[in-house]
Amino acid sequence: MTLHTDMTADPHIRIDALTFDYGGARPAVDRLSFDIRKGEFIGVLGPSGCGKSTTLRMFAGLLAPTAGSITIGGRDISHAPPWERNLGLVFQSYALFPHMTVAENVAFGLKLRKIGKEETRARVAEALRAVRLDAFAARRPAELSGGQQQRVAIARAIVIEPEILLLDEPLSNLDARLRDEMRFELRDIQTRTGITTLFVTHDQQEALTMCDRIVVMNGGMLEQIGTPAEIYDRPASPFVANFIGRANTLKARVAGGRVTVDGQPVPASEATGANGEALAVVRPHCVRLLADGPLKARVLRRVFVGSMIETELELEGGQRLIADIRPGDPDDALAHVGNIVALDWRGADLRVFGA
Repeated sequence: MTLHTDMTADPHIRIDALTFDYGGARPAVDRLSFDIRKGEFIGVLGPSGCGKSTTLRMFAGLLAPTAGSITIGGRDISHAPPWERNLGLVFQSYALFPHMTVAENVAFGLKLRKIGKEETRARVAEALRAVRLDAFAARRPAELSGGQQQRVAIARAIVIEPEILLLDEPLSNLDARLRDEMRFELRDIQTRTGITTLFVTHDQQEALTMCDRIVVMNGGMLEQIGTPAEIYDRPASPFVANFIGRANTLKARVAGGRVTVDGQPVPASEATGANGEALAVVRPHCVRLLADGPLKARVLRRVFVGSMIETELELEGGQRLIADIRPGDPDDALAHVGNIVALDWRGADLRVFGA
């Protein structure tokens, strides 16, 4: 099992104009293209029906692309059968054999490959050490917690020493506390083994905390690919801004590089798209409240959510937005329900898109 990650090499995997059409009004996956470097942990993120699971099934060889290609190390595997792809696959349901021990479950793929007993024993032990379950080899799945069962499924996938590890929403069956724990556990396993990984999820928090880069899909198409920080701080579209984290989207106008909301100028470092109607996007934690300023709003409500007070505001033109305020901050003293306040943010925190 390789134990290093090379993030500087040429792309190890290339997805080029990958398309799958079920015969509906539009393809389920539509000309999807991106590259993956060796050892990289890539998340494929999007809402239900966006095409992410169809993409993974094409990768696994369970569906044949309508068009386009998938190449690994320069070899086109687009129409190769699953057993010729050297992939490890972990499904949403872990699909462990209940009558087998943990060690027998992990050894299953090696037996299919007719690996000798001694080598099988050594590789199973190594895989169980990698997922920290070497003390559980003799137990059966029913004797394990949900997180331990997940790690057995991962060990079974990595013991065959796959070139690529495919994860299909592997955390969705866990409760919230265990899901949080397993996010870091799964990333730690991937870092230690160095296996190139494609991780499908609808959970933005999973993608942001686990992945080197995120592929955001919508309607079968690529919306944006980038690091978690790039996706969050520099969303390429209003969809990405609203799907990744929370965002306020306001109707605005752009004229000569100047952005106005409700006819009032607002801080903006850049404005993409042509002059005229636009959408201005700003994160709630970037919005500041002032005693006076050109952009006025009325405080509608305050909701305490732990470390923040979620404050809903209404602009004079009727548009609404949220400001996240820390209790005790100067903004908090202004944010009484019914108060008229002014709104401000840094120009770099506003993203502007042509409407």
